[in-house]
Amino acid sequence: MKVYSVEELHSRMKSLGFEIPDVHIVGIRSKEDKADSFDDLLYFIDTSVKQAVFFTCTTNAGQHWLQNFMNSKGCAVLEAGQYVNAYTIGKHKGMFEALVQVRPVIVKRDADKDAKAGNSGTLESGLFGINIHQASQTITSTVIGKWSAGCQVLNNPKQFAELMNLCKRSGKKFFTYTLLNEF
Repeated sequence: MKVYSVEELHSRMKSLGFEIPDVHIVGIRSKEDKADSFDDLLYFIDTSVKQAVFFTCTTNAGQHWLQNFMNSKGCAVLEAGQYVNAYTIGKHKGMFEALVQVRPVIVKRDADKDAKAGNSGTLESGLFGINIHQASQTITSTVIGKWSAGCQVLNNPKQFAELMNLCKRSGKKFFTYTLLNEF
């Protein structure tokens, strides 16, 4: 997967008509899209201090949830787009610190039950608990499995801790998340 400069990300965001807040988070969904693999990137960008850090993650659900739906309409796959002030620091499933969804997002309901997050399906907007959280709290995960049913999940607990520290140090209450397809 290509690693992008902040300038490349902002240029792409501008071309799509998206906002560029001083502090924001950008996910990049890999073109390769390996099934059940953490093959995507998540950037934390703070333009006020000229800081940008990226982490490995998945922006897709794991194979388990793509084949065993939590919702009868299909598995949630976050649609590429910008979700302004849609996240805040909270608890994933009420248990673990995470960036939790507080405003509507758009998901595609993948219902074909194959091993990959698809490009077809019914679109839905709402509060679905599409959070940004970590996989294991102790080891770097290599397989998505049950770690994501649609959430954006970092596979390395040290990287996740760094992301959360950056969010806290920013002093922001809400965070804009922009999901882009690899370009």
